[in-house]
Amino acid sequence: MLIFDAHLDLAWNAVEWNRNLEWPVARIREFENQFPGIVPGDCTVSFPELQAGNIGVVIATLLPRLHRKDKALTFYQGRESSYAAAQGQLAYYRALEQKGVLRSLPDSASLQSHVKDWQEALVDPNRQRPPIGYILSMEGAPPILEPTQVGHWYDEGLRIVGPAHYGPNEYCHGTGSEGPLTPDGRELLKEMDKAGMLLDATHLADESFWEALEIYQGPVLASHHNCRALVPGDRQLADDQIQALIKRGSVIGAAFDNWMLIPGWKKKQSDPSLVSLKHVVDHIDHVCQLAGNARHSGIGTDLDGGFGKEQSPGDMDTIAGLGRVAEILSERGYSDEDVERIMWKNFVEFFLKAWGG
Repeated sequence: MLIFDAHLDLAWNAVEWNRNLEWPVARIREFENQFPGIVPGDCTVSFPELQAGNIGVVIATLLPRLHRKDKALTFYQGRESSYAAAQGQLAYYRALEQKGVLRSLPDSASLQSHVKDWQEALVDPNRQRPPIGYILSMEGAPPILEPTQVGHWYDEGLRIVGPAHYGPNEYCHGTGSEGPLTPDGRELLKEMDKAGMLLDATHLADESFWEALEIYQGPVLASHHNCRALVPGDRQLADDQIQALIKRGSVIGAAFDNWMLIPGWKKKQSDPSLVSLKHVVDHIDHVCQLAGNARHSGIGTDLDGGFGKEQSPGDMDTIAGLGRVAEILSERGYSDEDVERIMWKNFVEFFLKAWGG
């Protein structure tokens, strides 16, 4: 089965963490074992693993974030630095497109064609697998120097903006902070509407979330979000937020970060074996129960998003094991059609509709 992963920080791992994602995960781990404590943990994502796991479509990010021991140094201190970092990550994706490793999917025609290529390859063992298709997203909007620059980024291939990440920024309040959109944030959303840029509601603080849904009139997704009813905390979506997203036709991707999967899990302390892929399915199922159907759930792993295997479900070694989620869904009584929807169709149909395909 084809799998769609709605959130991977691929360029950030390659540029910030100096990972050669064309290597198998085992080789990356072997290389990084020479430098204990430097990288965030044993990696789980590389292009060979994506291919092996049939993960043929991803949302790949531009992430203007450093990873520093001192929290104040984690984020760039100016929009210009954030802009430069995002441009560097964009150059990484373009270079891999030229090598045939990645394929940009900026519109409905390219997405439909790419999915068809993968579907045909999956049923023909003699056919070479297509490249990994990616839709370009931005996690945290500081690289947008001013709201009117949205059109410039759209021309560069950017199709999704998540204005927030951790803490406040120039446009809004994000995870771990409280507050509304800034005046620039309100203008940003209006410019996104004009350009056809999609909104990712992930990481928005509650007040910013509700204000964003009121101002922004276009399609909204939540690329990597779990459920506050199962794991308390502002990083998760409350039921009324999930219901509001459902009304907007959104798809919500389940994240695989352990502290978002079970209550009380402590980073760098808890045993990964306490968490399994069944806990991921718990969050998927909660969204489905609120919706009354399986049309608004998907996968948005966020694997290697500043953590590694030590903070991922203990029964999954690399991202190539994502297919186990489909098996668990089937074991819980989900139909084959609903399993396919959750694993890839919902997000593909969301983008086709958003792009008029």
